[in-house]
Amino acid sequence: MRLSTKIFLIIFIITLIPSVIFSKYIFQGIKVTEAGFSVNFGTLAIVGLCFMGLNTIFGTICYIRFLRGLKLSKVLFFALAPLTILYGAGIYLIADLAKLPPQTAKAVRTILNIGTENQYNSVLWAILLTLIYILISFLTFAYVCRPIQKIEKVTAKLGDGRINEKSINIGKSKQFKKIENSLEKINYNYKEKENKVKQVDLEAQKFIPKQFLRFLGKGSIAELELGNQVQKRATTLFCDLLSSTKVSTTLSLEENFNFINSYLNVISPLIRKYDGFVDKYLGDGILAVFPRAERAVECAHAIIRIIEVKNKSQKDLPDIDTKISINTGEIIFGVVGEEERKSPTIISDVVNLASKMEEINKYLGTKMVFSKQTLNEFPEKFEIAYRYIGSLSIEGGVFLPLFESLEIYSKNTREKLVRLKAKFENGVREYNDGKFKDAKQSFEEVLRYLPEDKPSYVYFNKCVEKLSKQEI
Repeated sequence: MRLSTKIFLIIFIITLIPSVIFSKYIFQGIKVTEAGFSVNFGTLAIVGLCFMGLNTIFGTICYIRFLRGLKLSKVLFFALAPLTILYGAGIYLIADLAKLPPQTAKAVRTILNIGTENQYNSVLWAILLTLIYILISFLTFAYVCRPIQKIEKVTAKLGDGRINEKSINIGKSKQFKKIENSLEKINYNYKEKENKVKQVDLEAQKFIPKQFLRFLGKGSIAELELGNQVQKRATTLFCDLLSSTKVSTTLSLEENFNFINSYLNVISPLIRKYDGFVDKYLGDGILAVFPRAERAVECAHAIIRIIEVKNKSQKDLPDIDTKISINTGEIIFGVVGEEERKSPTIISDVVNLASKMEEINKYLGTKMVFSKQTLNEFPEKFEIAYRYIGSLSIEGGVFLPLFESLEIYSKNTREKLVRLKAKFENGVREYNDGKFKDAKQSFEEVLRYLPEDKPSYVYFNKCVEKLSKQEI
């Protein structure tokens, strides 16, 4: 029993004694007259009424708290028992007023307007009393059964998912308190399960990027099924970390892994920053996918810059040279494998072309190249300095024009390359047309102003080689 309940009970008992003692003064103040009853309370009667009012208030509080400590079946019984007794007594008195003292019975008949000429009024009063009894019973049932409605709402919410509220409040009785505890346990277990699922999903996203799921139109990894596929236009970025193979021969296995990861740990976040995702880690390389071509190019520029910074910070290890190839086209995003081992991946000629572009990238000594398809995807406001470096031969006699980004060079070098762009591109076209002598002169002119331009140097040597074979 709570302390407040004990205090209320003590006050109820204390006020009960004077209520009984002063009750006779209250009855003495009520006089029976021909018109009914007249009230004339003295001081002691008023004091008695005050004690009786306090006794009624604290008695009601104690009774309500008593009901809250009972089970539902007992609550309904004890809540309706006093009301039923009062209702029965009222009906009994209306039906047989003769049982009262003559003067009292006469006064009651006068107030209720019950007599021989209007004897049906007693029936009307009985009906009114019954209606009042029904109304109070309904309100009592509604109040007592209100926690059941809360249980219904809570269980409906639990059926649809966990409840966001920190605690579940149903009712004050002991019985409902146990139900609250049970529902809170269920809700807690659901939260724990949901948190574990989220944690697993977050961990799985480290292997299957959420961007890949978006391409497939899936909300979670659990929705992936074998054979799921969708074809969309996207841009692939192939990044190769050169010199890492040479470096790895001088390192232990653990040092080799740490060395590679030290670079991948700075490249991968950049890919995500520019709205892309890593499809595969290829040892010392990365294959990434971007929904927009310009974001892939911006990411490539950022990767080259950050690798240069990292090379300067790792003076005890050889520098890493980055080669990036970017291509755009239709790509199939899908799930391959078998039921026991599913693997999400991308399938497209775009990927194969990116690897071939990488070979040209290495051959010409460029750092970043992109295809004509990628160039066509750039928005009009996207500004980038670039130059045509040749074409990649594809099956069926088709050629894929390639371009080098000039944004990765220093400001001074970039300005020279931009000025020499037309001369360099003319040399490339002359070389493709078999005009090796003219091409040689074009590249000589470029190298005269910019001797460190590797693509021009490679083309110049190829022209010399082609001319020497013609002379033979």
